[in-house]
Amino acid sequence: MKIANHDVGLCSWSVHPKDTADLVAKLRQVNLNHVQLGLQNLLMLDDKRKHQELGHLRAAGIVLTGTMLSFPGEDYSTFEAIRRTGGFVPDEQWPLRRQLAKQAAQFTADLGVKSIGTHVGFVPHASDAGYAEARERVRGVAADFAAEGIDLLMETGQESAVELLEFLHDLAAPNVFINFDPANMILYGAGDPIEALRVLGKYVRHVHVKDATPSGQPGKKWGAEVPFGEGMVGPKRFLNALKEIGYAGPLVIEREAGDDRVGDVQKGINALRAAAAIDR
Repeated sequence: MKIANHDVGLCSWSVHPKDTADLVAKLRQVNLNHVQLGLQNLLMLDDKRKHQELGHLRAAGIVLTGTMLSFPGEDYSTFEAIRRTGGFVPDEQWPLRRQLAKQAAQFTADLGVKSIGTHVGFVPHASDAGYAEARERVRGVAADFAAEGIDLLMETGQESAVELLEFLHDLAAPNVFINFDPANMILYGAGDPIEALRVLGKYVRHVHVKDATPSGQPGKKWGAEVPFGEGMVGPKRFLNALKEIGYAGPLVIEREAGDDRVGDVQKGINALRAAAAIDR
């Protein structure tokens, strides 16, 4: 499916598939053929089971827009919990998570896919203790990915766009780019997603279609995720901003709340279609 000249896809984890056969069935319900594939469960399988699971995707002609890496032990229950447990920041988890990231890079390369998205964790301010360590860890993972021909796509959310841009410049890693999620900017209280797109511009290589309403205590309590088109992002201004920055890649719908995930994905598709049909 194409909308506004973008391939439209689905984040595999959004619909809680039991396995890849179930994922294919749910993709068929909404007439989608593109997927960003979550890796956490697949990486834990033996080679035979991996081959079986991937076989369902190949047989169905599913196109992978990229893969996504999350880690056991990440806790999104509160801001403080994910600040402690997210990404490459926790010292006690770093050796295992770097090894999992290496495995993910090898696996992704074997799939013929060129990028892995991930939350690297809350990056401290440049003047804070821990900043240099966080920077070197992300550089190390980026180097591991580069050895497999893979780009590391940092997902937006925790930092403002300006802070994230400064971190990218400081990293000076040629294979680190952005997986842009507009709702995360709202959920984390990190700024307006449309302005963030304009700031991050050329670094945006993959985009999530997700929406949210803000918290009354931004930066301390979560906002609420809602179906795309029902929150603060604004589908038409979102598509316009993507066109402004020259983004021509996939639009991949992510839904991480609600009891009717497939129905909410269809709402997102409908909102994109409606926005694409409106003149600028």
